[in-house]
Amino acid sequence: MKSLLRSALPTLLMLFAAPVLAQPDAGTAGMGVIIGTVISAETKQPQSDVVITATSPALQGEQTVVTNALGIYRIPQLPAGVYTLRFEKEGLKPYARGDIQLKAQRTLRVNVELVNDPLLYTVEVSGAGVPKPPTIDVGASNAGVNVDQEFMKRIAVARPAGKGGAARSFESLAELAPGARSDGYGVSINSTTSPEGGYVVEGLSTNDPAFGVNARGSGTSDRQRAPAWALPYMHIVVPDGTPQAVYRAPTPPEPTPQPAPERVVAPAGKQFFDMYFKGYGVNPTVDTEEERFSTFSVDTDTASYTLTRAYLERGALPDEQAVRVEEFVNSFDYGYASAPDAPFSVNVEGFPSPARKGYHVVHIGVKAREVSRDQRKPSHLVFVIDVSGSMNMENRLGLVKQSLRPLVEALDERDRVSIVVYGSEARQVLAPTNATRKQELLAAIDSLHTDGSTNAQAGIEMGYALAASQMVEGGINRIVLCSDGVANNGITQADGIWDRVKAQAAAGITLSTVGFGMGNYNDVLMERLAQVGEGNYAYVDRLDEARRIFVQNLTGTLQVVAKDVKFQVEFDRKTVSRYRLIGYENRLLTKQQFADDTVDAGEVGAGHAVTALYEVKLRDPSQPAFGTLRIRYKTPEGGKSQLIEKAMPSVLLRPAYAQAAPPTRLSYVAAAFAEKLRGSYWARPLTYDALVSLWEGLGAPLKGRPDVVELGKLIRSAQTLDRRADRFESIAPVRTMDADRVPTLK
Repeated sequence: MKSLLRSALPTLLMLFAAPVLAQPDAGTAGMGVIIGTVISAETKQPQSDVVITATSPALQGEQTVVTNALGIYRIPQLPAGVYTLRFEKEGLKPYARGDIQLKAQRTLRVNVELVNDPLLYTVEVSGAGVPKPPTIDVGASNAGVNVDQEFMKRIAVARPAGKGGAARSFESLAELAPGARSDGYGVSINSTTSPEGGYVVEGLSTNDPAFGVNARGSGTSDRQRAPAWALPYMHIVVPDGTPQAVYRAPTPPEPTPQPAPERVVAPAGKQFFDMYFKGYGVNPTVDTEEERFSTFSVDTDTASYTLTRAYLERGALPDEQAVRVEEFVNSFDYGYASAPDAPFSVNVEGFPSPARKGYHVVHIGVKAREVSRDQRKPSHLVFVIDVSGSMNMENRLGLVKQSLRPLVEALDERDRVSIVVYGSEARQVLAPTNATRKQELLAAIDSLHTDGSTNAQAGIEMGYALAASQMVEGGINRIVLCSDGVANNGITQADGIWDRVKAQAAAGITLSTVGFGMGNYNDVLMERLAQVGEGNYAYVDRLDEARRIFVQNLTGTLQVVAKDVKFQVEFDRKTVSRYRLIGYENRLLTKQQFADDTVDAGEVGAGHAVTALYEVKLRDPSQPAFGTLRIRYKTPEGGKSQLIEKAMPSVLLRPAYAQAAPPTRLSYVAAAFAEKLRGSYWARPLTYDALVSLWEGLGAPLKGRPDVVELGKLIRSAQTLDRRADRFESIAPVRTMDADRVPTLK
């Protein structure tokens, strides 16, 4: 008879640290480096793909890298301070070491031996004989910490507070909006493993094309380990303690003819690392007998959809927590007409849900009044641009520079532009300059180059100081932050950055964020800064997207026509028994907060539209109305909020999906695609084939619009990439799932 026994391997962790003097990295004077090697305590072999996380009071957030095929890791650009290192890999016992003193311009070596985890390691035996447990080395260091085993099972997700470690410090930078709910998932780091055994240097994998190793085409990855001669430099300590910067065999061996490597689609974990996202779960289905009011702040951001496009076009599924349904929906134009004599037009339509039996999808679209280009207010735009080392790529600072050129061309004599950059420190590149002096503006943009670490707070504060000194009374005063969101130093919770950003917005200086770059990107920080700064958050993955934001939608991007905009839907209990808001999880408000003018909400620019979708279960569709929509907003100048109220007649609920207007159907396809990507329980019955069919059903001419064509391509790309198992199937098979309730896990 066979049985499984857990082996009791010793907790043998040998760690030794010795400070070594080394030359600081180029462009990072004053910063330190931690390097080392991780091996197995049992086999003495190097351990690849070990996740090493450095935390310190001196460090904003965390620095996370992984070991390469030789077990080597390197954590660059660290400010001087006291550090804790965590070493984690599934199957090995986690280990943490604190009180590691790192001085400025020093390289510190920390080598580690890890043992098999007795909680994960099993031995199958036969007969009566049982292997004798190994002897524990009582002289070994075993000063470890308890690490949540769930982290080891899903290494790409950072642990929430209270599960074996402190929550990531940048979670405190992304506190929920008033009344918002959190699912407790915490912040996700998409792919903490670097591609094919490489390791992370300055935020790049050694297999990144910037290093000339395993250069990848879009959507594919060479499954080929980098040879030893191709690895970049590493700090080596020789027996006498003298550091040397050694290049591995500068001349590659003569190539041997080989068959062409297999071209395969790499999983997200092999393409992207250090992508920081925060998940807010999926809204529940609510019984109207318990709560008939649904209240939330509007959101006109589009970054989540563009980020997802960047993932899919590189052959990877997005992190589930990167998907915000409302940003998918609000990325498309539904052709709403502007109300000639009202601040908003209201558009409502519904149809039976293709995915949820017994439910209708209700589409609610609101469009703000238009402002012509000639009527746009004068502006002072202060561009605060991240020029730190992590931006030293063509799709980062290079794309920033390309993106700003068409904007300069679109501005006119009413506008002034200033430029502030920040690396280790902030500096002014361009004083307030009239937009008619285009050659001067373009020369300043062309002069931008990377330098130093990332002091985002210094750049933001200098930008605010410049904007305040050159306020355009009655005009647009806007900070535009262009960054990958990574902040090595400067911003901390204690700095009160949110209070200052909020106070500046109240004084008339708003903040928008524009994200650049894949890998080493902080979506959490960029979204939160825009939310608090009463601006908007966009992500630029290509020059066409920059033109859409800065040129085609210039007036709407810059000129706010309504502040603190909130929606509230009151469902008629006689007509509706249950409902679910699809998306807006991080924008939820309480019923009481709707009328509270002290509660911040979203801003809407000229001509911008906001669309929300609900799933509703009808009790009696013969009733004249199924609910009431209320919109509360303030004028751009602030003051007391105003209320708009519209009844939603039941006659607007169509008998079939095909009978709804094509734009209404488009909004559902976008929302359902997002639901599918984020693994929503309610999207399970909707297969990708069904989703493609719904897209096909949009019909001409809408289906031929370029952005809609692209949506269809992205759906098909996701279909080829999505190999995720249905995590609910074992407890609630799709064929028998309850359309009303999520099963309870016991």
